[in-house]
Amino acid sequence: MKLLITDCATLKSNGDLTLDNFKQFGEVYEYDNISRSELLKEAADTDIILCNKTVIDKEIFDSAPALRYIGIFATGYNNIDTEYAKKKGVTVCNAGGYSTNAVAQQVIGYILMHYTKIPQYDAFVKNGGWKKSEVFSPLVFSSEEVFGKTLGIVGYGSIGKAVEKAAKGLGINVIVYTRTVRENGETRFVDFDTLLRESDIVSLHCPLNEQSADMMNEETFNKMKDGAFFINTSRGGTVDEDALYNALRTGKLSGAAVDVLKREPMSRESLLETAPNIIITPHTAWAPLATRKRLLGIVEENIRTFLQGNPQNRIV
Repeated sequence: MKLLITDCATLKSNGDLTLDNFKQFGEVYEYDNISRSELLKEAADTDIILCNKTVIDKEIFDSAPALRYIGIFATGYNNIDTEYAKKKGVTVCNAGGYSTNAVAQQVIGYILMHYTKIPQYDAFVKNGGWKKSEVFSPLVFSSEEVFGKTLGIVGYGSIGKAVEKAAKGLGINVIVYTRTVRENGETRFVDFDTLLRESDIVSLHCPLNEQSADMMNEETFNKMKDGAFFINTSRGGTVDEDALYNALRTGKLSGAAVDVLKREPMSRESLLETAPNIIITPHTAWAPLATRKRLLGIVEENIRTFLQGNPQNRIV
């Protein structure tokens, strides 16, 4: 079989991983970041495509008569036309759950960065501020305790649950909005407007779909508490970025932290780069080495179970 890996550069950092484990299934062709024309050409005789964010649409499916399987190096799969995949008889499997702990720790990291002002104090000291201080403890930034604050989690999959557990360990109150409520006797589930109104911190952990697209917009930001903190590690398409910029510029939000944008890599025209009180990371919450190793193992096992006739983590 021919296996095509389309965007290896999204998986490896300075050669810290090898993709040789996929050679057990056939001849592997690796591209750091395949172009559209290269993909159309290579897909013509490819049996298996493995990708992270490469768009696989109708044109690609129609150019790939031998294609049997698509394996995704991610939980999200909005880059794949799954309806057309179903029509073409192509199995699609994702890697749900591999990044749960990594994303949860990033969310907690954002919260602590925002409220403790550790990055600002670190920069203050390294710029000579402490050496020039006349007091032992120069209180130049206003920090806050997270204990007793309310975190609103939007979406209650494995990551949302992990964030809830970690946040409660810090004494943070948690409320959750999810379309499918499964009472557990511990979690407080609320409607979306209640979550926006009561939360000091709002963190998105929902998939991107018709219901969630631009769910955070001018109207919903205005419903949040004055001075609230906003976090998005889900998908960039869930947020109207102009509305987020304005909420930060006007001081409606005290800050925001985002790991995802609508356009990635970041557009040169993006306003968020210059927004006040924002933390931006380049879609790396999922990327610790141990997490990526786990991801490769899941994708490998997905292929094996597919070839055995019993695919796991199947989308279509």
